[in-house]
Amino acid sequence: MIEGVLLKELKKFADQRGTVMHMLRSDAPFFEQFGEVYFSTVNPGVVKGWKKHLRMTQHFAVPVGNVRVVIYDDRPDSPTTGLTQEFEIGTRRYCLLRIPPLVWYSLGNVGGESAMLANCTDIPHDPQEVQVADLSDQSIPYTWDIQSK
Repeated sequence: MIEGVLLKELKKFADQRGTVMHMLRSDAPFFEQFGEVYFSTVNPGVVKGWKKHLRMTQHFAVPVGNVRVVIYDDRPDSPTTGLTQEFEIGTRRYCLLRIPPLVWYSLGNVGGESAMLANCTDIPHDPQEVQVADLSDQSIPYTWDIQSK
């Protein structure tokens, strides 16, 4: 596992009335502080990214649809420098994915329906603390097999 990344299975409680889907609790041992929560949709066949936050820790859950999240560690002082990991999360595998600062990530819809990602961050969004790179950036050793539209 890339240093600082966490994948945690989440619980869903379903009955004839609907479903309750847990995401994150303030008493979780890895929870630091609340910054903001937002939701993002990803249409079928679309890939978003690459992004790297300089200070922000993110906590992703996908309650609708399915996405592949790819994380690349280029931190020079990390014990996992140079590693790339893929995670598929969503309705097929409902999990929380914690992404620490200073690692690159990208995500793509791997299902036939629009996917919705919930993100609970530890600081409010600040456009000054994020870096972006094109999906074709050769410094990130990953090639998406989904054609972004």
